[in-house]
Amino acid sequence: MAKGLIRRADVDLVRERARLDEVVSEHVTLRSAGIGSMKGLCPFHDEKTPSFHIRPQLGHWHCFGCGEGGDVISFVQKINHLSFVEAVEMLAGRYGVELHYEDTGRGSGGDRPDFGTRRRLLDAHAIAEEYYREQLGTQAAEIGRRFLTERGFDQRAAEQFGVGFAPEGWDNITGVLRRRGFTEAELTASGLVSQGQRGVYDRFRGRLVWPIRDITGNTIGFGARRLLESDQGPKYLNTPETAIYRKSQVLYGLDLARKQIAAQHRVVVVEGYTDVMAAHLAGVTTAVASCGTAFGSDHVKIVRRVMGDTNPSAGLRLNADGRSLSGEVIFTFDGDAAGQKAALRAFEEDQRFVAQTFVAVEPSGMDPCDLRMARGDAAVVELVQSRRPLFEFAIRSMIDQVDLDTVEGQVTALRMAAPVVARIRDRAMRPEYARRLAGWLGMDERTVLRAVHEAARGGADTGRHVLRDEHEKSNGPDSGQDVGLPTVRLADVVRPRDPVGQVEVQSLAIMLQAPTLLDPEQVGALPDDSFHVPALQGVWDVMLAAGTLLDAVDGQLAPARYLEQVLEIAGETVRPLIVEIANQELPARTEDDLARLGSSLMDRLTELSITREYSVLTQRLRRAETEEEQQDLLRRLATVQEKRRRLRRGEG
Repeated sequence: MAKGLIRRADVDLVRERARLDEVVSEHVTLRSAGIGSMKGLCPFHDEKTPSFHIRPQLGHWHCFGCGEGGDVISFVQKINHLSFVEAVEMLAGRYGVELHYEDTGRGSGGDRPDFGTRRRLLDAHAIAEEYYREQLGTQAAEIGRRFLTERGFDQRAAEQFGVGFAPEGWDNITGVLRRRGFTEAELTASGLVSQGQRGVYDRFRGRLVWPIRDITGNTIGFGARRLLESDQGPKYLNTPETAIYRKSQVLYGLDLARKQIAAQHRVVVVEGYTDVMAAHLAGVTTAVASCGTAFGSDHVKIVRRVMGDTNPSAGLRLNADGRSLSGEVIFTFDGDAAGQKAALRAFEEDQRFVAQTFVAVEPSGMDPCDLRMARGDAAVVELVQSRRPLFEFAIRSMIDQVDLDTVEGQVTALRMAAPVVARIRDRAMRPEYARRLAGWLGMDERTVLRAVHEAARGGADTGRHVLRDEHEKSNGPDSGQDVGLPTVRLADVVRPRDPVGQVEVQSLAIMLQAPTLLDPEQVGALPDDSFHVPALQGVWDVMLAAGTLLDAVDGQLAPARYLEQVLEIAGETVRPLIVEIANQELPARTEDDLARLGSSLMDRLTELSITREYSVLTQRLRRAETEEEQQDLLRRLATVQEKRRRLRRGEG
């Protein structure tokens, strides 16, 4: 196994081999939009007129409606809600690129399997899932089918969620995998078997099993429910930690729920496999569950990425249905003491979300699976709709632990609850909850408000947001999300009726899109200060800093690789503008038209530069104080004039 980041050369090879038009066309209906360009309806926002453009030869896409853009890796990231590493691994598997991982020396990134090892482990799990599903139909699995039926799940539901049965015996799946060519070392690494004194044996025996999948649908582990009285193991037994399965980084059901989570900006966190099944079958299609561990910070990162939970300025804003426009995370817990404890643990993660967090607890203590069996699908939907803010639930749970009929109990409850109110992200809501707390405690409002204020001043966490997944940030140029950085859009810097601005935009566009159609002498003659629009001059500065524009013009460097080099050194603010310009549609129907347009644009850009230089020199001449300075400026003006005449005569 290798540690750390994917080798840069492998990432470049993935970009080179992955066909952008092929990947995008699986999600967008594309049609021709001129030379080297295709367009369609944007998959990332609602629109009726196509504004989503791709340029396969450059390997880049951009939506002129919502401003999103990037390369093939960033498209896979966004459409599938993956991290940079996950997107690269997905494309590598599709296009046959072997990945290697470099040791970063950080010691905190954890081990990642090399791509060959990962593929073998995924293959083993795919075979195991198929085997377990087949076994659910056997006579020996009657007890498993009865378990499902008693909980309201028929054969169709079992098939939808891939539920299977691991038969009794010590070497059933072990034998299957050995016959398929897997070595004992691979079996051990998979987590499907356990190591005994006499060798390996099946980990799951006589149990109902649920496949645990990653966000892309690959099975990476299993959860198994005890069925037999003779089974002395735990009620639920999961796959152990392996190279592809980390329980703190996996949410059961996310592969099924991710599209609806992204569309609804809502996720419902339940407690178990059958709860996820019940919720989805009842119509709550955003339900997920953690796998044998408490919902923690790594789960928060996953949910935030899928929800697009990135707007720290959004307060509690509701739509007509009473749903938070900034997104909702709803936790469901049993109504018993253990459920309350789980809710309070969840509250510790609340501050990591930008979305509003809620809790939904069924008064009689039923979980979604029990509730669906007892009262039907509508009751599960109603449970979710009855949600209330998580911090309100946390406050009430705290103060319910003490005797509020005594002064000592009231003071104790205030000391426990005031820091919670002080941590509410939306500061405008704190006074109202302080007043409610005063009512719950039976205390004077001013006393409670003072306690909340002191708790906030005393260093209570008042809503610090995790705005970037640090692991993703360190794994590639398109891997992180920069929240709050000002993003420059073309419409913000150049007006449609600005003829000079349009010339400058088109000049940059043709240099980025089709540099080989340009004359090296024309491009080489452009001065460093060729642009009067500051943002476009900033783009030109980055292009010059890359140092390889003339190599691209001469055909020594592929246009796609030149664009990559430009984007590599571009800052976060200007990078989206470069991508937008690289996807700008140009007024040309054929390659010859584009070549003539390029020549005309380079001449026009040069002429505009000469005009600006002439204007500057003229102004300086008016301010000149000595005859010597005047003569120098007159000579320079004559030179500029000669440049203009030669340009107009076509002499360069």
